[in-house]
Amino acid sequence: MACLLAAAGDAIDTPLTAQPGDPGRGRQIVENRALSACLLCHSGPFPAPHLQGTIGPSLDGVGSRLSAGQIRLRLVDSRKLNPDTVMPPYYGVDGLNRTGRQWQGQPILTAQQIEDAVAFLTTLRAP
Repeated sequence: MACLLAAAGDAIDTPLTAQPGDPGRGRQIVENRALSACLLCHSGPFPAPHLQGTIGPSLDGVGSRLSAGQIRLRLVDSRKLNPDTVMPPYYGVDGLNRTGRQWQGQPILTAQQIEDAVAFLTTLRAP
């Protein structure tokens, strides 16, 4: 996707949308297992810890460890950092296998949903 052209190193520093992300909507996206599935692999400061995954790193304090641009690149397509990752590209559509016909060519999340998730994840600071 064109936004990957703006990737510099391990980050996409330029937001994907003109409208700033909304942390409240971002929290809903991250917690929605049917939409983003983040909590299938990640844990964090969310209700129902027994329903959170351990495959990926904890989201606790992610806003202290990574910049908004670094989080954005990981959400857009973390294969740019690790080709063997199991994390799906939430905004990338190229090079995917076993994608249902009705979902081919469509990102998992919209650009605004990515920005909302980035806005929320940057609020998760280490104590």
